Amino acid sequence: MKRAAIILAALSLVLAGCTTTDSDSAVADQTRDQDLLVSQGLAGMDARDIIDELDQQALADRPTDLIASVRTDQLILSDQSQEVALDLPENLTYVSIAPYLNQTHDCFYHSLTTCRGELGNEQIKVKITDEASGEVLVNEETTTFDNGFVGFWLPDNAEGLIEINHGGHTGAVDFSTTDDGATCVTDLRLT
Repeated sequence: MKRAAIILAALSLVLAGCTTTDSDSAVADQTRDQDLLVSQGLAGMDARDIIDELDQQALADRPTDLIASVRTDQLILSDQSQEVALDLPENLTYVSIAPYLNQTHDCFYHSLTTCRGELGNEQIKVKITDEASGEVLVNEETTTFDNGFVGFWLPDNAEGLIEINHGGHTGAVDFSTTDDGATCVTDLRLT
């Protein structure tokens, strides 16, 4: 009986050590995550703030040592040595759209620091409609960012149509904010 108590006590110490090690590892990971955010001037910001900041940033001010990829449920930030994943706000997906007249690029997950569209700083009219409900999610005149994109926070699991007008040219394309939907829309040609 005494031997069993000693074994249980030793086992408790070992298990406690494992818990401490896991906890220490999580703290170290959080510290590294914060180091990346601090080094990029993004400390204290959540995923939504970072996305809004980076997508709207002037091209000349964009960091060259940071990759920021918008997924349907996370923002993935990485530099030469580490990667940080931040959850997007619950029930929202960020969709960035680059309408074009003559040239575009293939894209699925929007890169906030490297994607560049043709029509930077241009006035456009945007209408986004959820096909299932018929609800108009966006209906506004806006200006594309310096990178040629314009971004919107849309409800998760929506599917429908994006329509854009610019200088007498119009175009439309389907969108989806389901788990397998694109966050980077670069196939909306204005004709």
